[in-house]
Amino acid sequence: MQRQPRSGETEDELSEPIRSQVRDANLIMRPPRVTPNTMYALEATEYAQQHGKFMEFHHAAYKAYWEEGKDLGQLATLAEVAESVSLDADDLLSRLSDHQYSSRVMEQYQEALQYGIRGIPTFVVGNLLFTGAHPYDIFKSAMNQYLNGQ
Repeated sequence: MQRQPRSGETEDELSEPIRSQVRDANLIMRPPRVTPNTMYALEATEYAQQHGKFMEFHHAAYKAYWEEGKDLGQLATLAEVAESVSLDADDLLSRLSDHQYSSRVMEQYQEALQYGIRGIPTFVVGNLLFTGAHPYDIFKSAMNQYLNGQ
């Protein structure tokens, strides 16, 4: 599905306040040209986690999507990401084709809905739940409240 820019966005730049937050965090986030179907990406992430490469895969997928504009809904893209973090791309593709992780991902989705989680990313700090990109100070405040028992 072709992605339509939101109000305040250009083809290559996010809208405020995300644009400033990304700049302040020294990240690169270019609006993707398409909105991918992320089922395979979520299943590939489960595969990476089971093979001890969750964070490496997560960071490589972020880079592929936000910096390089690659479509994470494509198996070839996921194979490239897997190879970049030393995962067996052929094994991953075989398991994705067999839908080996589909039920696990759907279980996680249903569990998230039960907790009131409706978007990605969602953060839970103690009894606080917030969704989406937020400035560092929000995370710091949430952690301080949690650590101070409030």
